[in-house]
Amino acid sequence: MSDALLSTLAEALADLVTAVETSDDETLDPDTAVKWLEVTADTLAGLPAADRRVLDGHFRAAALRRPEGPWRDELLRVSEGFGLTEDTYAAACEAVAERARRFVTTVRDADPATPVPTCPGWTLADLTRHLGTVHRWADHLVRTGATARVPARDVPLDLPQDPAEYPGWLAAGAETLVATLRAADPDTPLWSPGPEPRAGYYPRHVLFEAVVHLADAEIALGGTAGPIDPGTAAEGIEHHLATLLYVPRTAERIAQLGRDGDLLRLTARDTGTVWTLTLGGGGFTWRRGSTASAARTAPAEPAPTASVTGDGAELLLLLHRRYAADDPRFAHSGDRGLLDAWLTATAL
Repeated sequence: MSDALLSTLAEALADLVTAVETSDDETLDPDTAVKWLEVTADTLAGLPAADRRVLDGHFRAAALRRPEGPWRDELLRVSEGFGLTEDTYAAACEAVAERARRFVTTVRDADPATPVPTCPGWTLADLTRHLGTVHRWADHLVRTGATARVPARDVPLDLPQDPAEYPGWLAAGAETLVATLRAADPDTPLWSPGPEPRAGYYPRHVLFEAVVHLADAEIALGGTAGPIDPGTAAEGIEHHLATLLYVPRTAERIAQLGRDGDLLRLTARDTGTVWTLTLGGGGFTWRRGSTASAARTAPAEPAPTASVTGDGAELLLLLHRRYAADDPRFAHSGDRGLLDAWLTATAL
C-alpha cells in the first residue's frame, strides 16, 4: 500500500471516528456509535507496535492539515483514544520485571520442597527452576536474534546446586532478560512460539508465564492466588487463545474435538468483557465483545453452546487449569461437556 493511500485512509478513518464521537443522539443512535467504536478499537488493538506508530503518525498529520479549531482538536485525540500512543512494549518489559520481583519475594524464604498442587509432581524448587529457565531461554532468543526454534535444554542455565539459591538465580536471570528486552527493537524478526515472529512477542509471553506461575506459588503457600489486575488478566486470556493453535499438541487436540459449530462463551463479571470461541474447520476462532454490546445485538447473536462466567483473573486461571471448572467461583450454563472437553484439549 502506498504511503499516500495509507495517509488518505487514515484521514478518512479519523474523520469518521470524530464524526461518531461528536454526533448527538438524534443524528446517530448511541448504541450504534458505541458498537462502531468498539469494533474499530478491537481492530486497531491487534496491530503490531510498528504499525500502530505509523498509524498514529498519519492520524496526527491528518489532524494538523486542518485549520485550528474544535474539529482538529478532536482529530488529535483519536490516536490517544485508541491507545496508539501508548508504549505497550516498554510497559510489558516493566511488567515482566515487576512480576519476577513478586515471585522472588513470595518464594525466597519458603521451603523449596513445598509441593505445588496446581503443578502435580512439582515442588517450589521445580517451579522456580522452570520460570528461571523461561527467562534465560527468552533472553537467549532475543539477544542472539534466533530465527529458528532453540529448545530450552540447549540454553546455558548456570543453575545453582542448592535449591535454596534458586530465587536469587531467578532474580538475576530476570534482570538480564529485562535489560535485553529493553535494548531490543520490538519489530526485529525473530522465531516465536506464537503468532508474532518478532522480538515484541517475548515480553508478553514471559509475563503471562510469570502471572500463572506466581499464582501457582501463591496457591502452594497460601491456598489461593493473589489479585491479578483485570486488564492483565484480559490480555493473558487473549494471549492464551492466540497461541493455542501454534502449539502442536494443543492444535492437534483441538482439531480432534469434533464440535464444529459449537460456541463457547467466557464472560468476565468484573469488567463485562466477553470472549466467544467458535469451533470448526480443524481449529477455532475467537472474538472479544462486551456484555453491553452483546445485549444490543442479542437478537442476531447465536446462543452459545456453553457459557462460563467468573472474574477475569479467575477465567485466566481456569483456562490454565489452575482452578477447576466446578469451583463455586464460576457460573455455568449450556453444555458443560463442551467446556470440559475444551479444557482437556488445551492443557499445556
